[in-house]
Parts: sequence; structure tokens; C-alpha cells
Amino acid sequence: MADTRQIVGDYIKGFEKYGYILSEELATILFLCDELEKPVLLEGNPGVGKTTVGKRLSQHLGTTLIRLQCYEGLDVNSTIYEWNYQKQLLNIKILENQKDKKTVSKEIFGMDYLLQRPLLQSIMAEERVVLLIDEIDRADEEFEAYLLEILSDFQISIPEIGTITAKHKPRVILTSNRTRELSDALKRRCLYHWVDYPSFEKEVSIILKTIPEIKEKLARQVVLIVQELRELKLNKSPGISETIDWARTLLALKSADLDKLTLESTLGAVLKSQDDIMKVKTQYFDKLSKLAS
Repeated sequence: MADTRQIVGDYIKGFEKYGYILSEELATILFLCDELEKPVLLEGNPGVGKTTVGKRLSQHLGTTLIRLQCYEGLDVNSTIYEWNYQKQLLNIKILENQKDKKTVSKEIFGMDYLLQRPLLQSIMAEERVVLLIDEIDRADEEFEAYLLEILSDFQISIPEIGTITAKHKPRVILTSNRTRELSDALKRRCLYHWVDYPSFEKEVSIILKTIPEIKEKLARQVVLIVQELRELKLNKSPGISETIDWARTLLALKSADLDKLTLESTLGAVLKSQDDIMKVKTQYFDKLSKLAS
């Protein structure tokens, strides 16, 4: 048990070195991802740092990050593999007068003619990589079926070649903003963690570690306003990334204090919708100004 706590502590310290404040619960999940060789599904609101977990994990472990950004319409060609048709055609012309058709067909469907996409790259990697499958909820439900074989057995079947099994099972991080419910079959294959908005003190710590040159007073003002904005019914609540953007904006403007004028002129750094900006200015601006002061 003591060794496990030490390893979990190493995850926390390792992530902190790269500016990410990792909770003990999430550090434990990442340890189990490694120990049990099971994927981790991270769900939460946009902008809470889910994608960053995968990036920092690869840095902490000193290994390669392979990222698959999901979107509607993903298929085998863009996620697993496709054949290099130009190279195949060229070699057909070269070989057609030298070998019989059966031999030519066998040769042009070899590994040399295969274009590896992220999922196949992670399976065939010579080291144990981190595979980040980002925003899985944006992909079609059919795409989840592609993942089941990979997440269960860490292998991929290619009809012309056969089954390719991972030399080193990748550490898999899936993220979801919950724009749709994921299948039970996919969830069963994963460890799960909900990434919530940070507490006030934790978010201040994130700002101070990400932007060391910022004054603590300004960082606290920024976080105070951002956390108040999250309580409002906005089209898009600001995430941690917006908090950091806003703090950097104020630093670039050499603002030592978040006064009323600065607050009004920099709302576009933290709110990304004109409707939200107008709503805040017309309904909540006085309250936010008093908070900032």
C-alpha cells in the first residue's frame, strides 16, 4: 500500500512539474490505467483540462503521445489505416511483366504499402505510447464499434494481412464532453473519472503555476470572477483554459488590478459568445465589478 501511495504521489508531483494540478483521485485512476492496462474515460464540461491530462501523462512518463481528434464521420481510413494506392499502382506497373498476378497482389498488400493512422500507430509502436482519443462523443456511434476490439484486446484486424496485436499495450485516455451518451460496451472497457471545475484555491494554484509572473492578487480576482460567471446561465461557461487566457490577457496589458474598465474591455478573453457578453454587461456587470474590487 505504501508503494502505491508513493507512485500516486509521483504522478501528482510529475504533473505539477508541467503545470497541472492533479487530484489524488485522478492520480490513482492514471496509476490503475498503467497497472491494469485499462483505458481511462474522462468526462466533464468543455475546458476543464481533460485533453491536457493525456498530454501531461505522456510528458510525465517520457513517452510519445499519439492523438486522435474525433469528429462526425470518422472511418477506418482516417483512424486505423488505408492503402497507399499510388505506391501500389506504381509497383503493379513495375512488377506486372516480371511476376504472376497472384504474387503481385500478395506483394502490394504488404506492410510497406500501409498508411498507418493513429490507432494502428499506437498498436505498432516500438514503445508503450499514450493514445489520446479526444472528444469521442463527437464521433458517430458506429465508430465506437471500431474501438471495441482495440480497447478489449489491443489488436486490429486487417483483412489483407491478418490480425496485428500490440507489441506494447498503449495507455489509452478517452475524453468526452457528454454531447451524447456513450455505449455501455465502451464504458465497460474503461476506468472512469469525472473531471469537474476546480475549487477556488485549486484554480488560483493553476494560474500561479501556469503563469508564474502573475501577481497572486490579480490571479484571485480573475478566478473569483470566472467562478461567478460559471454560476450564470450562459451559452458557454468559461473553462480553465479561458481562465488562463484571461489572466494572460491582463498580464499582456500590464494590468495590476482588475478594475471596472479593464473588466469591461477584456470580457472577450473569457466569454466566447456575443450573447453572453451582452448578458453579462447588461444584467450582471455591477455585481461583477464589486466582486473584483
